[in-house]
Amino acid sequence: MPIVLEAEPAPLAFDPARTALIIIDMQRDFLEPGGFGESLGNDVSLLAAAVPPARALLAAAREAGLLVVHTREGHEPDLSDAPPAKRERGAPTVRIGEPGPMGRILIRGEPGHDIIPALSPLDGEPVIDKPGKGAFYATGLGDLLRAGAVETLLICGVTTEVCVHTTTREANDRGYRCVVVGDACASYNPAFHAAGLAMITAQGGIFGWVSNASAVIAALAGGR
Repeated sequence: MPIVLEAEPAPLAFDPARTALIIIDMQRDFLEPGGFGESLGNDVSLLAAAVPPARALLAAAREAGLLVVHTREGHEPDLSDAPPAKRERGAPTVRIGEPGPMGRILIRGEPGHDIIPALSPLDGEPVIDKPGKGAFYATGLGDLLRAGAVETLLICGVTTEVCVHTTTREANDRGYRCVVVGDACASYNPAFHAAGLAMITAQGGIFGWVSNASAVIAALAGGR
């Protein structure tokens, strides 16, 4: 049965039974000191604001019985899925695959690749390991969502303008209705966060809708 979510640019009616929560890349490598994010010169503490709203959103989604999907960006230990253009870009203090305080930077199976404890997946919740920015590229996410007859995606995580935005654009092109939960997203650059959310709702919602965790939680509670 559809429920109504307060969102921008307009309220959205959606069916929780055909809705999934996608939590993008809430990994130690991005949110904690010593990981990939800090190696690029970023202040990783700026991402902390997204954790409490994301945690509350995750609890509400679980209680409502939504499909919950976690994603992690990272690469195979032999770097076979990390193109040179990505590995060599910029001037980080530590490059992808090199040793860091939490193991090899952005490598699957290393401690830094793990999702932060506050948002740890439950047994049975799918975890999509992706080599790129978007969650659909070179992953099984599309098949997973089709199997669940999903129509609407609630999207949160980090960073707003990179992996969250790329996934939202990919999903939009695939016909999904996308709701980005703004306060459960964050960026190392607050101006990029604000601009990223504005782009989604521009021109009548060219990429989807933007809401907040409290509104989504209230809508899910009302739906029950």
